[in-house]
Amino acid sequence: MSMPLERATFYLDCLRSDSARLAEVARLGLPADVPSCEGWTVEDVVRHTATVYLHKVEVLRLGALPQPWPPDLTERDPLALYDEARAKVVAALEQAGTDLKTWTFSPYDDTSAFWYRRMALESAVHRVDAEQAHDVVTPIDRELALDGIDELLVLMLGGPWWEEGDTKHPVDATIRVTVEGRSWTIRLDATSATVTRGQDGEVDAEVFGDADAAFLWLWGRLPLDAVQTAGDDSVVQAFRARVAECTT
Repeated sequence: MSMPLERATFYLDCLRSDSARLAEVARLGLPADVPSCEGWTVEDVVRHTATVYLHKVEVLRLGALPQPWPPDLTERDPLALYDEARAKVVAALEQAGTDLKTWTFSPYDDTSAFWYRRMALESAVHRVDAEQAHDVVTPIDRELALDGIDELLVLMLGGPWWEEGDTKHPVDATIRVTVEGRSWTIRLDATSATVTRGQDGEVDAEVFGDADAAFLWLWGRLPLDAVQTAGDDSVVQAFRARVAECTT
């Protein structure tokens, strides 16, 4: 099913807004440390995000993973590189539209529509990284945050990544995340993570919060106490650690 034009426009608007905000905040100082990403400065965030954007430009151009990757961009001025990359990724998405067949890491979507949402969410997370470094954090759009929670749980956590049992957190438990009237129930063991939308069944622990806080908490950008929890605290901690494994 094609992505509705209204939704594609929403993602592009979020991408434009958050990427512009990241550029604005980065100009407050590239050497500032990013508190939620140990060892990273704002310059690292800027270079990383620019490289991600340029990668997706190539993915959309080729319909496949670019090889070799990444190019050597170390001599480029980070802010100039970033401004160039964010303009290019918006243009590439607009040119591709939402129905172009291309490479994605989703087992559910092999069209360019996937990258509309993914790049909007990538921009939101890294915009917050830069803002946290300068203590000027602004909220994430509510609808985008809810969509980001769904992406993180259903696609990233619930994807086919655990079959080898290589997790460092082989928690055997069920946890539910409830945010502003939407719920996700996650059944975890050492070799799988099964995510269903809704509130069916008993759980060992629950997580509650507003969309912005829950999204950033799941991405490790807020401390453990930034959301409300109920049930087994050790399950909550292991769950968030498991989420972190699927985003690195």
